[in-house]
Amino acid sequence: MDNALAPAASASLATPLVPATPGFAARLSALPAKSKLMMAAGIAALIAVLAALTMAGNPGDWKVLYANLSDKDGGAILTQLSQMNVPYKHADGGSAILVPADKVHDVRLKLASAGLPKGSVVGFELMDNARFGQTQFQERLTFQRGLEGELTRSIGAMAAVQSARVHLALPNQNGFFREQQKPSASVMLTLHPGRTLDRSQIAGIVHLVSSSVPELSPKAVSVLDQTGSLLSQAPDGQAHQGLDAQQLQYVAQVEGNLTRRIVDLLEPVVGRDNLRANVTAELDFSQVESTAEEFRPNQGDPSQAAVRSQQTSESNQSTPGAPAGVPGAASNQPPVPASAPITGTAQALQGAQGGAGAANGRRDRTTNYEVDKTVRVTRNAVGQVRRLNAAVVVNHKVSTDAKGKTKSEALSAEELDKLTALVQESIGFSKERGDSVKVINAPFKAAVAPKEDDTPLYRQPWLVDLLRGAAMPAALALVALVAVFGFIRPALKAATTPVVPLKGGQLDVVADDPPSAVPLQLEAPRMQEQLKNARELAKENPVAVANIVRGWVNKDL
Repeated sequence: MDNALAPAASASLATPLVPATPGFAARLSALPAKSKLMMAAGIAALIAVLAALTMAGNPGDWKVLYANLSDKDGGAILTQLSQMNVPYKHADGGSAILVPADKVHDVRLKLASAGLPKGSVVGFELMDNARFGQTQFQERLTFQRGLEGELTRSIGAMAAVQSARVHLALPNQNGFFREQQKPSASVMLTLHPGRTLDRSQIAGIVHLVSSSVPELSPKAVSVLDQTGSLLSQAPDGQAHQGLDAQQLQYVAQVEGNLTRRIVDLLEPVVGRDNLRANVTAELDFSQVESTAEEFRPNQGDPSQAAVRSQQTSESNQSTPGAPAGVPGAASNQPPVPASAPITGTAQALQGAQGGAGAANGRRDRTTNYEVDKTVRVTRNAVGQVRRLNAAVVVNHKVSTDAKGKTKSEALSAEELDKLTALVQESIGFSKERGDSVKVINAPFKAAVAPKEDDTPLYRQPWLVDLLRGAAMPAALALVALVAVFGFIRPALKAATTPVVPLKGGQLDVVADDPPSAVPLQLEAPRMQEQLKNARELAKENPVAVANIVRGWVNKDL
């Protein structure tokens, strides 16, 4: 009886049993050794990828690119570094610029190609930092450096000048020297590519330097360009060799205009791109001045000529003689006045009549008349054409027949003569001047098309560089993905999966178990999880497992 009621009592007292849910750490520790090793390998690989990315993004050591720069040069360099995408930072209060150590030399070469840094020019601000106790020589040297800097700044402000350097030679003036040495100056210019200075600009530079230094003559200022060519006028006594820039430009302009005339005249006849022309002009830049004087012949009648000056010279000499003749009124008469022509030889004056003495006289007269004079001054024009040489090459005449076949044939002699006449008229041909015109006919070679680049796409330099730059980040990203999804994620999923109770199963507890125990609801999981849960349940509640096994056995019986 009691035995019969025992199962009923046990059934009435049966309560469901729910095991305690283990924590994340317990689940993680309960994973198999293989899963733990895979998870650890994935975490290590992920840490290595993060470290590699950090090291790749970190530029490493920094080195000084430039130090002690002026504000202008520093700003220009920072702007250039920003355009080049080069990281930088400041040091020493902003007077030094630092860049990554592995890019110092590359950045310096690129900045040098851009003309940076230009260098700071110091002017009269050097006088503001005068030290106490400096000698007279140091003061004079500081003043000279400041004056050179101010002149350099003024010359560098010109549009065509990229940079300039001024050297002053200021001798020490001494009152004991009879002949004082005069100062001199030299200017070194670096012009922008494609820029030139005309004579007025060079004269302005010379005048600027000579006016800034006391007792400096403009003839003592030399101006040179970056090629070493002397731009200023040559000193006295030295002939100017060759043509200057302005004369060369004028020659090129004359030749270009004549060539353009030939092309514009012949292109409508022979077709576009079917001729090549070149004109060489010899110009005379010598300055010649001639003076001529012309005199008109004297007039036949002296009275018609204007008297410019007249000079008369007269001299008398008498010798007293002894009285002679019969005394009386006849011997006491005065002499007759002398008469002489305007021009001619001098004649002796008549002596006193009736006198016994001898008298000698001489009279000279010189008359100067105005003479007609014509002075003619002739100055030849500068840049006169001395000779012209023209060479023209004309392509063969190309014709297409009815079948579409192209044929090339040479021009006839009559056609060449016509083209030669046109060229002569277009350039102003002069046989007396010695001009030469040559027109020939020759076939033009067809332009060779540029060879196509048959390099495959995967071997293109830009693609290779792109792949090299993206290879390392892509490889690190791939390793990170494999580590996360192949090693870490499966282990975390297994550790975070909750334990699901079995469906339809109730565990009966014995009377000795506490009434609060409840039967465990189990769900058919995967094989490994089911075996694991069964083992844990057998360890934690062996009585319940025994009852389950007994129930299975009784049911089968």
